[in-house]
Amino acid sequence: MTPGPQRLIASACLALSMSLVGSYVALSKTLVAAIPVLLLAWLRFAIGAAAMLHWLRKPPAEPPLTRRTRQLLFLESFLGNFLFSIFMLYGVSLTSAVAAGVIMASIPAVVALLSWAFLRERIAARTWAAVACAAGGIALLAQGRPAESAAGGELPWLGNLLVFAAVLCEASYAVIGKTLTGVLGPKRITSIINLWGLALVTPLGLWQASRFDFAGVAPGIWVLLLFYSLAASVWTVWLWMTGLKGVPASQAGVFTVMLPVSAALVGVFVLGEPLGGAQALAFAFALAGVLLATLPAGDR
Repeated sequence: MTPGPQRLIASACLALSMSLVGSYVALSKTLVAAIPVLLLAWLRFAIGAAAMLHWLRKPPAEPPLTRRTRQLLFLESFLGNFLFSIFMLYGVSLTSAVAAGVIMASIPAVVALLSWAFLRERIAARTWAAVACAAGGIALLAQGRPAESAAGGELPWLGNLLVFAAVLCEASYAVIGKTLTGVLGPKRITSIINLWGLALVTPLGLWQASRFDFAGVAPGIWVLLLFYSLAASVWTVWLWMTGLKGVPASQAGVFTVMLPVSAALVGVFVLGEPLGGAQALAFAFALAGVLLATLPAGDR
């Protein structure tokens, strides 16, 4: 574990990354209403690729990519970029926001379990307490949010399954990312997995683009698309990989609590959703979990 200020910087990077993810997930509701999901994903990866061309060059001190590293880069993009977005967007459309929020609260616990199972990281009692605070906070947040009239779909069980699949993808993304940061720099990881995402979604994106009226998109949507693309493909991934270099994957998983929390805050302050006592208590639980994860301890 990196001590002192470097550890705090790494923790701040992780928290900011997940906060941005939650923000663009909430704001993407506006984009999905104007642009089909698969076309939106294709445009996101394309804009990200253009912004990160200069990050693809291999630094002189970096070793050549091994076969295992290439496989991990593909899995990181396939699970954390491609499948996570599709599962979450389509899952929420089939189930209620309350159910989705409760299921997303399991992300930190799943990350901790995967890091224990695959990375052999020791899970300290304080980390488990932070996971409990994070899960409890998001569960309170979900239960306190009023149900939307159109939140539920005809197949809620399928929606819940898709959302949980997104949770598994996000947890795998955290664990694989920790392994990759040991051999590659954050910028190169970010640019390579974005290119994989672009390659995976291009056939589906072109299919939807062929029947889409681009002229009918309002100028404000294009501005929002630019922010979404840079946040989703560039800023959040770079921040996450930078943070993972100084924080164990099991502890980094706690910061995923910021994803649904920030999404809810955007809903309250940008989209005008109500905020009650249960939601405020949930935020307190979530912040307690982050403090438990970041404040220095004598022994982990």
